[in-house]
This record gives sequence, C-alpha cells and structure tokens, in this order.
Amino acid sequence: MTESDRELSAMVQELWDNDINRMKPGTDYRISLQGKAGDVMSVNDDQDGIGSPLFSYVDESMFKKETFLAFISLLDNYESDTGVPEIVTPEEEAENHKFLDAITQTPTMKIAHKYLVEKHLSPEDMTEFKQQLYRIWFELYARRGSSRPDSSGFEHVFVGETRGGRTVIGFHNWIQLYLQEKLGHIDYKGYSVSAGSPQPDENKHILALQFSWKNGIKPKGSIFVGVSPEFEFALYTLCFLSSPNERVKVSFSIYNVEIVCHHYNQKHIGTTYPVLLKYQAA
Repeated sequence: MTESDRELSAMVQELWDNDINRMKPGTDYRISLQGKAGDVMSVNDDQDGIGSPLFSYVDESMFKKETFLAFISLLDNYESDTGVPEIVTPEEEAENHKFLDAITQTPTMKIAHKYLVEKHLSPEDMTEFKQQLYRIWFELYARRGSSRPDSSGFEHVFVGETRGGRTVIGFHNWIQLYLQEKLGHIDYKGYSVSAGSPQPDENKHILALQFSWKNGIKPKGSIFVGVSPEFEFALYTLCFLSSPNERVKVSFSIYNVEIVCHHYNQKHIGTTYPVLLKYQAA
C-alpha cells in the first residue's frame, strides 16, 4: 500500500466512523445469501438454485431520514437504456440540488470536504463545492456508442443502466437494489466470489452478486450494503478527486477494499464501486 493509499485509508476510516446513518446488519436489515451464482445465464433461467430474494428484511423507517429521502427521490429520474437521451426537468434538477444540500450537512461529507479543501482539490466555498459535486455526478455525458448525452455518474453508479436491452451496467447501490427487488424487477441469482477473495458474509457490509433487472443480466456486481448514501457519495468523491489511479486500495474497519473509480473525460465519474479483497484480522 502506497503512502497516498494509507492517507486515503485514514480518511475512509474517519468517514466510516462518522457514518451515523449506517444501518446495522441483522438488526436494521437482513440479507439471505443462499447459493453461489453460476455462469452467466438467461434472464428467464429459473435453475439458479436461489429461491428467495436477497433482502429478507429492511427497516424502512430509516428511509425517512433526510438523506435517504432525498436520495430515493432521484431514483426514478432516469431512462435506463443507454443511447436514449436524458431530459432533466426543472423538478428533477431541483431534486438533485436538494440531495446535495442534504448530504453536505452530514458529518461524512463535511469530513470529505475539509480534506479536499486542504489538498486544494475542492473549493472551500460550499456553493462552489456543491457545483463541483453536481458537475462530477449529475452533469450528463454521452456513454460509449451514443451520440447524445444519455448518462451521468449518478445514474450509472446508483441507479443502473441497460445496454442493448440485455446487459445491466453500473447499478452498485443497495437501496436501489432493495427497492427494485421489492417491486419484483430484480431476480437475485446468487453471490459471487473471485479467486483469492473471502467468502461473503451476511453480517458484513460488502457483497459481490449476480442478478437480472429489466430483461438484462448483471453478471457480477459489487456493492456496499447498509451504508448511507452520504458515505458512498463522500467515499467515491474522495477517490475520484484525490487519485489519478482507477484502482485505489483502502483499509478501514475490518475491510481491505479496492475502490474502482473510472474517470470520464477527467470531469465526470464513469463508474465506481468497491471490490472486497479480504477481511482484516480482528
């Protein structure tokens, strides 16, 4: 681990320690891992050995907290198919700003902002900082194969997209996964384990999995589970602005994690998600 990785790890640990809205596994929510995902299968393949949803319980009273409410209001603002231009209405733009207003009041985003200001990576003025966040996450751009703006960092990472109607891309957020599964739009196909990575644990906060959504397959996706929207937003923004590398290793709590963070034209987040490398010894 490089010196910059160690410094970033210390910051991520601080974010983790101050994520006051993080939900507790087994108490605030329960997941049911069931079986391991097989090879990529068709959307309609029912022979995956997974008989139940991933989420068996979520305390939805947590969703009434300001940042959760503001986050959830954004999830229906997008066209999932890449190639279909996004049209942002004034109401949707207002919802984006309301979400940024909410999360920048939280301890995690205040910690991230302070660090980024000290590193001369973000403006100290809060209005300018929110403009920077808006550009990184919400400004539209044309994803590969499209000639018109059809995507954004927020849509890709937190909402999910489909390509060619058959492949799910992005979609790295547990709240969206839970809500879509509750609506019957998600079919959980099982957990994934890479060579050298640990077995997943229902009481841990990081999971790799396979699922189908909107007639498309996500062969393997990796997500945080139970964390607050502001934690993920702060973490990914930190990685995007502070590291030119598209893969950053950080250690916090009991997790050794690689944060994948692809830049798009150096201005926007293309994609970002966690990859669990190992659990640290207690």
